[in-house]
Amino acid sequence: MLSVSQLNHEARTLLEGGFPLIWVEGELSNLSRPASGHLYFSLKDASAQVRCALFRNRAGALRFKPADGMHVLVRARVSLYEARGDFQLIIEHLEEAGHGALQRAFEELKQKLAKAGWFDAAHKKLLPSMPHSIGVVTSPSGAALRDILSVIRRRYGLARTIVYPVPVQGEDAAKKIAAMIRIAGARAECDVLIVARGGGSLEDLWAFNEEIVARAIYECEIPVVSGIGHEIDFTIADFVADVRAPTPSGAAELVTPDGGEWLRRLAQTRRTLTQTLVTVLSGLHQRLDWYAERLEQLHPARLLRERAQRVDELEVRLLQSLQTQQQSQAARLDGLHARLYQHNPVHRLALLRNRCQAAVQRLAFAARQYFKGLENRLGLAVRGLDTVSPLATLDRGYAILTDAASGTVIASIDSASIGHKIHARLADGRLSAEIESIVKEIGK
Repeated sequence: MLSVSQLNHEARTLLEGGFPLIWVEGELSNLSRPASGHLYFSLKDASAQVRCALFRNRAGALRFKPADGMHVLVRARVSLYEARGDFQLIIEHLEEAGHGALQRAFEELKQKLAKAGWFDAAHKKLLPSMPHSIGVVTSPSGAALRDILSVIRRRYGLARTIVYPVPVQGEDAAKKIAAMIRIAGARAECDVLIVARGGGSLEDLWAFNEEIVARAIYECEIPVVSGIGHEIDFTIADFVADVRAPTPSGAAELVTPDGGEWLRRLAQTRRTLTQTLVTVLSGLHQRLDWYAERLEQLHPARLLRERAQRVDELEVRLLQSLQTQQQSQAARLDGLHARLYQHNPVHRLALLRNRCQAAVQRLAFAARQYFKGLENRLGLAVRGLDTVSPLATLDRGYAILTDAASGTVIASIDSASIGHKIHARLADGRLSAEIESIVKEIGK
């Protein structure tokens, strides 16, 4: 039973051991530039995408600034990011697509044919020392043909020249060039064959970088000399041809005898040796890439890069978490501000002041109503008292007699005696008197 970590480790080992360094073309998207200096992005086409990592030591060597939507060509190792189980490419080289893509296709085909032995010196045929007939595969209207014919006439006018006209540029040029080389080989009417065209850009010369042309040259029984472009231009046809000439006129010089023939043969031997060394060095370079890849897998820096990638991922997650927490705290602070405003003493005092004023008004109104009721009740009581009060009787001329000593009311003559001092209360005051006589009413 495997743990997840063990499974991802085994998968990464299988991926990295099963794939060589590869070239992939696509469009940049989701480009990320963390503070570490590493670059992380996706490489996509119309139907798929793959995650990529370009570490700082490689990113610092870029001659352009990558951006989303840019069409690029990458040289990468297939790998797996073990922490998340993500399939990804570790980028070794990044360039803009276009001319670089053509150059890379050139290098890939060159390596392929070199491995197949098409460039080997063992397959190179010797040029005839005195050819009777010279074939030329080129454009009939180009300057290259005029240069070749001029050199042949000047150096070896006895040779017959056969022109095999073809277009040397355009969509179907490679097919037509290959077909004409096969026709020339099948006719066997010339001793040597020149494949040529004038100079131009890599795109202009691309027909001579097609495998179909290389195969036709490789399988041709007639010795083939390539004279394509200028001296600095190299094509696949140059490597497959038996002899590569720097220019079309140089090709004409190579196939025609001259006093310096031995010198030219020595130069050809040197070129052959150079081509052999290129092939050997190409093989050694591939072995070196393989050893470098194995060293990369075992190097401690690999683990450090993975840890750095993990740190970058955690950094992004931390920033997202901090932003979320900050937004939450801001919302909570807004809520607390609202609650604080509601409980603000000034706000509450104003509310209580309004309530107090309303209570005072209600209390004043209630007091006025209460006292008004009391006043009405008092008026009724006063009127009732006035009805039963003896004072009203006094107003009619009556008096209330009381004993001066005891203060008791004298309601009957039986309570009075001659010589007693009494008080008489009238409606408007009091009188003091002394009883001089007592007369009892008959019948009482």
